[in-house]
Amino acid sequence: MNKDDIRRKVKARKTLMSQTEKDKAAESVFAMLERTAAFMLADRILMYHSLPDELPTRSFISKWSARKHFYLPRVNGVNLDILPYDEQRLALGSFHIEEPTGNDTVSMEEIELVVVPAVAFDRRGNRVGRGKGYYDRLLDGTRATKVGIGFDFQLLDEYIDAENHDVAVDMVITESDHISIRRKRRLFPC
Repeated sequence: MNKDDIRRKVKARKTLMSQTEKDKAAESVFAMLERTAAFMLADRILMYHSLPDELPTRSFISKWSARKHFYLPRVNGVNLDILPYDEQRLALGSFHIEEPTGNDTVSMEEIELVVVPAVAFDRRGNRVGRGKGYYDRLLDGTRATKVGIGFDFQLLDEYIDAENHDVAVDMVITESDHISIRRKRRLFPC
């Protein structure tokens, strides 16, 4: 199945979900995330404000924002800027998502954990995004642990054909699954 077919299939499935189902799924996913060593050890975490069809993230951010340093992306042309989360400094931005305001951007080198949205993931950590490449550009080369989150039906058993520019995640968490992806590390640069 190609990426456009995956996007159509997942979008259709999302339309069948009630807000109660989305909220319940988010509770399960974030409870699993909280139990991971990656989350427990991280202090600087890049999250995202969810779109209406995505796993809701706002309650999780509110719950932990006094104990962890959260950052949110802000669309800047074809790239994402990273800014500290401050509930008082949000404005409606691109794609009608609340984004941080200000000029205090931070480098991805400062981020320890990234919670990554996607349309779908496979069991190797490959992801299908919305097609703009924002997260692939942002995550390229980062050493931060990348955790993909979503609903159960967003984790596919079939493999997603990854392209050279696609950046895979290190872990995928859904309501009933938690997959850690092990990758071989190169000993010497090619």
